[in-house]
Amino acid sequence: MNSGSANLLAHLRTLSDPAKAAEMAAYHKTTREFLGISAQILDEMARDLRRDHDVPVRCDMARDLWDCDIHETRILAAKLLTQARMRPDDAAAWDLIATWAQDFDSWALADHAAIAGAKRLQADPARLEQVADWIAHTNMWTRRAALVMTLPLARLPHPKAGDIAAREQVLGWAEQLVPDRDRFIQKAIAWWLRDLSRRNPDRVRQFLAGPGAALSLPAQREAARNLPPA
Repeated sequence: MNSGSANLLAHLRTLSDPAKAAEMAAYHKTTREFLGISAQILDEMARDLRRDHDVPVRCDMARDLWDCDIHETRILAAKLLTQARMRPDDAAAWDLIATWAQDFDSWALADHAAIAGAKRLQADPARLEQVADWIAHTNMWTRRAALVMTLPLARLPHPKAGDIAAREQVLGWAEQLVPDRDRFIQKAIAWWLRDLSRRNPDRVRQFLAGPGAALSLPAQREAARNLPPA
C-alpha cells in the first residue's frame, strides 16, 4: 500500500462509528470489518478524490482500498472508478473491476462495483465478450454482475443496431440463468426485463411467455410490473 492509500485508510478510521458499524455488519451478514461510515461521506470523499487525482493514482488507490477488505474501503474503491469516461484509456479501471467481479460476496459491494463496471462497458462494448464468461462462473455474485453491469443497455431510449444486438446477447444470458433459483439471480433477471419493458414491452412479453415462464413467481411479477396493457 502506498503512502497516499495508507493516509486515506487512516482518515477513514478516524470517521468510524462502532455502533453504526455493528448495525451494518448485522444487516449485511458478513464477517468483513465495517467502520460505520455513511454513504454520503463516502460519496463526498470519492468526488473529491476523483477531482484531485489523475487516473493512474486513482486506480492505485482503488486497488489498495479493495485489498484492505473493509466494507467502506471497498465501496470507496468502486466509487473512485465510477464516472462516464476515464480518458485517455480506461483499461486499467476495467481490469480492476473485472478482477474484483470474480470474488464478489455481497450485494452491496457487487452493486457498487457493477455501477462502475457499467460505465466501462458503455465505453467499450467489446468487453461484453469477457462478461459473457461470467454467466457460467461458480460464484453466484459474478453471474449476477453480468446482468447488473449491462442494465444500461435495457434503458437505452434510441438503441442502434449494435445496441439491439447486445440486448439480445444479454437476454440470451438471462435465459441461461432462468433455471438458477438463487433469489438474487431471479431478481437481476426481473430488473433487466422490468427496465426493458419501458423501451420494448413486446420483447419482454415474448420473453415472459417463453423462457421467462420458468422464472419464480415473484420475479415474473417484478418483470411485468411496468408493462403497459397489451
